[in-house]
Amino acid sequence: MTKLDETLTMLKDLTDANGIPGHEKEAREVMTKYIEPFADSIETDNLGSLIAKKVGDEQGPKIMIAGHLDEIGFMVTSIDEKGYLSFQPVGGWWEQVMLAQRVTIMTKDGYVPGVIGSKPPHILPAEARKKPVEKKDMFIDIGATSKEEAMEFGVRPGDSVVPVCEFTVMKNEKLLMAKAWDNRIGCAIAIDVLKNLQGVDHPNTVYGVGTIQEEVGLRGARTSANQIQPDIGFGVDVGIAGDTPGVTKKDALAKLGDGPQIVLYDASMIGHKGVRDFVVKVAEENEIPFQYDLMPGGGTDSGAIHLTANGVPALSITIPTRYIHTHAGILHRDDYENTVKLITEVIKKLDKDAVQAITFD
Repeated sequence: MTKLDETLTMLKDLTDANGIPGHEKEAREVMTKYIEPFADSIETDNLGSLIAKKVGDEQGPKIMIAGHLDEIGFMVTSIDEKGYLSFQPVGGWWEQVMLAQRVTIMTKDGYVPGVIGSKPPHILPAEARKKPVEKKDMFIDIGATSKEEAMEFGVRPGDSVVPVCEFTVMKNEKLLMAKAWDNRIGCAIAIDVLKNLQGVDHPNTVYGVGTIQEEVGLRGARTSANQIQPDIGFGVDVGIAGDTPGVTKKDALAKLGDGPQIVLYDASMIGHKGVRDFVVKVAEENEIPFQYDLMPGGGTDSGAIHLTANGVPALSITIPTRYIHTHAGILHRDDYENTVKLITEVIKKLDKDAVQAITFD
C-alpha cells in the first residue's frame, strides 16, 4: 500500500467525505480544516458555501477561486413494507453506471450501508435484458426485512445517499481514483493556492470558496459570488478526459497528464477572452503545460459567477478526469499540481491594472 504524503492525505480526506447537494456539511468541515491555517478569515453564505479570505492588498481586486463541495448522489424518497428504499437522483446520473453499486445512507443515527438493486436479468424476457434498467425500476437494499426495521436503522425519507469508493492510489502512482473528484479536486486546488500564497506579496484579495449545490444548478456559486462581489472569477472543476478507448478527438480533446484544461466554451458560459488570454500568457511564461477544451453538454460554477451583479470576467479551469458522474473517477496528480501552480502564478500578477485591462478587453 502506498504511503500517503501530506497532499495525498488531504485528497483522501476530501474525497472520502460524504456530501451530496443540500447536505455538504461533512465535506465543508474537511475543507475548513485544511484551508483555515492559510486564511485570514472564514465565513459562509446563508446556504452553506465556505468562503476563505486571504488578503494581499486590501485595496486590490477581489479574485474568487471556486470549487464545489457537493458530489452527485441520491435521496431516499420512501421505504416499502419489505424495507427496500426508493430514491431520487440528486445530480446527473446515467442508469448504466448505477446498478449493483454500493452506497451509504446518511441517517440521523449514522451511516447505513446499501446496494442499488433491480429485478435480476435471469427472470426478465429476452427483449428486456437488452435494455438498460431505468432508474424508476431500481431500489436500494439495506438488508432490512421490513419498513419498521429500516426505520429502526434510522432511515427516513429525505436522507442522503452517497456512492462508495475509497480513495485509491493506483499502481501507476500518478493516477488517483476516488469518488467525488467532481469536485473535491477544485476544493483542494483552492486550499493549495492559498497555501502557496503564504508569505507571498500578491496585489489582490483572494477568496478560496467551496460552493454548495453546484450539481443541481450552480446555486452556491450564485450566493457566494453575490456575497463576495469578485472582480475576477475562476471556476475550478473536473473536465472530460478523452484518452480512453472509443473516444475520438471530436468527442473530447484532453489527456490525463497533459495539464489543466482551459475551457473555451461550455453550456453555462463562454470563457472570458481577456481572462483566458491572461492565463495562457502566464502559463507560457512559466512553462506550465495546459490544454484547451470545451464542454457543450456541461457547465461549472463560472456560469453563475460571471452573471453576478453587473458581470464578472470569469474562466473555467478544469482537471481532465475519467469516468465523471460515476462511483469512481481517475485523474492525474501532475494535472492537479500544475493547476495549483498556474492559478498561483496568475494571482501574483492580477493587480488593478491587469484586471482593468482584462475587463475591457
